[in-house]
Amino acid sequence: MAEPAAAPSVGGSRGRLILLGALLLALAGLAAAWSWSPLRDWLSVDHIVGGLQKLGQAYGPFAALGGFAVASVLAVPLTFLTLVTFVALGPSAGFLCVMGGALLGSAASYGVGRFLGHDAMQKLGGERVNRLSQRLAQRGIWAVIAVRIVPVAPFAIINMIAGATHIRLRDMVLGTALGMAPGTLLMGLFSGQIVDALKQPGPVTVGLLVLTVVLIAAGGWGVKRWLARSGQG
Repeated sequence: MAEPAAAPSVGGSRGRLILLGALLLALAGLAAAWSWSPLRDWLSVDHIVGGLQKLGQAYGPFAALGGFAVASVLAVPLTFLTLVTFVALGPSAGFLCVMGGALLGSAASYGVGRFLGHDAMQKLGGERVNRLSQRLAQRGIWAVIAVRIVPVAPFAIINMIAGATHIRLRDMVLGTALGMAPGTLLMGLFSGQIVDALKQPGPVTVGLLVLTVVLIAAGGWGVKRWLARSGQG
């Protein structure tokens, strides 16, 4: 006689959800620490540029790509990583490293969120939470593109939350690629000016930095409007 199927463990689901919440809080704290604690000293432009160049020279471009992916999972600010990668590797190799590393990092963080939170959220989140999750999945790739163009939280945290919802990995990866590409291209074009302003602030360099940020923001806003119209069409 067949054994009856075991009932789902609510305690186990709750434990996974608690672990996911703790991990998200830890990542939020780490993201803040990279900006406002002594950890910030590790993120000097010269230090990171030198590290990426050594990785690329010693182990090839895939090592630099892997280093970018790991740093993004550890909530190192994505904008900073992008800038120093362009400075270290140049426009073409830098763009490939940024996009490849971001896609690898997003998939890894998504997988953690999927493992820890997806089933638990379905069992414990209630009908309202599940409906919201399904609504996000319906917009799928468009929802991911929107948060990539105008990020509302650190990169790693968004990825984990996406993994815990109904958003599919395919939509996550494609949305990340499409949402990040325009801003990454613009940042690559102006990376030199931005880094100069950060290293040697002055009236001219700060003015160029402000102008660059405005141009990037305007370009991102234009792309977001175009994508929103395309999604409604």
